[in-house]
Amino acid sequence: MSVRELVVLGTASQVPTRHRNHNGYLLRWDGEGILFDPGEGTQRQMLRAGVAAHDLNRICVTHFHGDHSLGLAGVIQRINLDKVPHPVTAHFPRSGQRFFDRLRHSTAYRETVGITEVPVDADGPLATTPSYTLEAAKLSHPVESYGYRIVEPDGRRMLPDRLAAHGIKGPDVGRIQREGSVGDVRLDDVSELRRGQRFAFVMDTRLCDGVHTLADGADLLVIESTFLDEDERLAVDHGHLTAGQAARAAQDAGVRHLVLTHFSQRYSEPEEFERQARAAGFEGELTVAHDLLRVPVPKRR
Repeated sequence: MSVRELVVLGTASQVPTRHRNHNGYLLRWDGEGILFDPGEGTQRQMLRAGVAAHDLNRICVTHFHGDHSLGLAGVIQRINLDKVPHPVTAHFPRSGQRFFDRLRHSTAYRETVGITEVPVDADGPLATTPSYTLEAAKLSHPVESYGYRIVEPDGRRMLPDRLAAHGIKGPDVGRIQREGSVGDVRLDDVSELRRGQRFAFVMDTRLCDGVHTLADGADLLVIESTFLDEDERLAVDHGHLTAGQAARAAQDAGVRHLVLTHFSQRYSEPEEFERQARAAGFEGELTVAHDLLRVPVPKRR
């Protein structure tokens, strides 16, 4: 069976704490693993979460602040040490190329795996596979930052009652899916649109168009909520979101499951993030992330 789930490796902003590692998030999407924002300590968190270097196919970095990228050196070296047998692609803001180069070659090691670099410098698609399209959108932060979005292609759901009513059965079911019609019966007559699943990853940013673009219709949205609402001025000044801002953006976008993360060390009660998100009007499923949590992508309706 295909697996689609988020593995939370770290949830702290700026500095790790006793209970929160620097950022790190692995999205398992069918047979692929997409690692987002590997902060310091990600390699060890992968070990604790049962994630291997062989599980990684892509690395997506939103921006080059240390809590989102210092783990790159260890992760890339581990990919090479373990001789991962498949290609690994790295996406990151093109303006941070020098930082990526420094982290990739920060110490001596034997390169056994080719890391394909595909920098980001504009909104839009970055890669297309049979299972998804990876998109990027620019965010608003003191350094250039991009969020990411996974969009599964729409498909068709066959309807047994309509198939039976039109006498379509056996090999003809596969044939009508491949060819679009059997005799006078069209695929639209015996099926309905099955909307592809969507995942969005929004890190350090103020409210901006990119937040709304990425979150639009997401089944699972992972979004920073560094500050509580009473510290909104700090959030704006430092290029971050509050719990209420993140929740309102998710509600407006029709998000089904909201995951809040990237918490400032100044707060000791994570339950307050949930209370403020609900007070802001978010009605869907809500998770306040903690390290090593696993969150499944919601099943299709």
